[in-house]
Amino acid sequence: MISVVIPAYNEKDSIPILYEKLTKVLEGDYEIIFVDDGSDDGTFEVLQKIAGKDSRVKVIRFRRNYGQTAAMYAGFQHAKGEIIITMDADLQNDPEDIPALIRKLEEGYDLVSGWRKDRKDPFFSRRLPSMIANWIISKVTGVELHDYGCTLKAYRADILKELELYGDMHRFLPALTKRHGAKITEVVVRHHPRLYGKSKYGLGRTIRVILDILLVKFLNEYINKPMYVFGSVGFLLLFTGSLALAYLILIKLFVGEDIGRRPLLVLSVLSILAGIQLISTGIIAELLVRIYYRSKEDKPYIIDRKINL
Repeated sequence: MISVVIPAYNEKDSIPILYEKLTKVLEGDYEIIFVDDGSDDGTFEVLQKIAGKDSRVKVIRFRRNYGQTAAMYAGFQHAKGEIIITMDADLQNDPEDIPALIRKLEEGYDLVSGWRKDRKDPFFSRRLPSMIANWIISKVTGVELHDYGCTLKAYRADILKELELYGDMHRFLPALTKRHGAKITEVVVRHHPRLYGKSKYGLGRTIRVILDILLVKFLNEYINKPMYVFGSVGFLLLFTGSLALAYLILIKLFVGEDIGRRPLLVLSVLSILAGIQLISTGIIAELLVRIYYRSKEDKPYIIDRKINL
C-alpha cells in the first residue's frame, strides 16, 4: 500500500487539480492524506467535498497553523502504507514522478529524495539561498543531496515511524533517517512554476535553517552523549584557565610581580568558570536525555477534525 502525505496551507485552488493528477498516476492500493495546516481560505471545505466522494482521500485538519513539519508528522502517524510519498500541494511537484521514486525505492533504498534540477523559482530569493543551504547541510550531516528542500520524496514507512519531528525539521528528514541506518539516494524530478497563491517561504528562514543544521548535527551524533560535546569544551577551558592561573601564581610567589591588573588573570578566571559551567551543563544534558527517553509520547500539534480516518 502507498500513502501520499500532502501538507496544505491555503491551497484551495490547487488541491482539486492535484487530486485529479494523483488519481491518474496512482494504481492499486493507495491512500491520499491531506493535512490542512490551519487554512483560512476554504481549503478544508474543498477537501471535505473530495473526501466525501472518494474514501481513499483522508483529511486531517489542525486547529491552527502549526507549520509544515507538524503537518507531515501528523500524516506519517496516520499513514497505513508501507511506502510513504510526500509532496507539496501547490502543484510545483509533479505526481507523474511518483512511479520513478517508487521504482528507485524498490532497488533497496529506504529514502529516495527528489532533485529539482531545473527549478522554476526566482534565483536570488529562492534558488541561491537553497543552493548554499544544501551544500552546508550535506557537508555537516554527511548526507550528500542536491536538494534538501524538495518535498517530493519516497520513504519506507518503518524508517519514518521511528522519528519524532518538532520545529522545522521536515527539510532534514534525510539526515535524521541516516541516524537509523537508512540507505538514501536521489532522482531528478520535474518542477513547475506556482500557478495559485504565494510561497510560504522567503529569505527570512535562512537563520532558522542554519540553527536547525546545528541541531541536526547534535541529534545525529551526540544526542546519546551530550557530555562529550559540553564536557570536552568545558574541560579544555578549565584546563587552559587553570594553567594560566598557575603561571600567574608562580610569578606572584617567586618574582613578586603584581598580577592584579594583568588581563590574563581575568581571562584565566573566566575560562575556569566557563569550563565548570559547561561541564555542569553536560551533566544536566545527560540527565535530560535519560528523562526524554522515559517520557510519555507527545505531539507538536492538535487535531480539530478527521475525515475517513
